[in-house]
Parts: sequence; C-alpha cells; structure tokens
Amino acid sequence: MQALVDKEKCIGCGQCVDVCPVEAIKIENGIAVVSDECIECGACESECPENAISL
Repeated sequence: MQALVDKEKCIGCGQCVDVCPVEAIKIENGIAVVSDECIECGACESECPENAISL
C-alpha cells in the first residue's frame, strides 16, 4: 500500500515532495502523485498543509 492523495484537497505545493525520503512523490498536473516506491513512513502526511495525504 502507498500514501493516498485526495485530489480535491491537494494544491500541488510540493512540500510532500521535499520531505519524501525515497523520492516517491512527484507533482503532475498540479497534484501530488505517489509511486509504488512509497514506504509509508508518514513524512508527507504530517507535512501536508491541506491534509490531503493519508496512509
């Protein structure tokens, strides 16, 4: 399983990209996209200012 992004809440700020230790998140078309490399560490979830990411 990987982190899930609520596309309605995500504003594409990139803060999750900056904190991901395995570079599993990219911003595509203004929304965060999580790849299968996600290790479910929770860094992105706690960093997201819009609470758009959940594990």
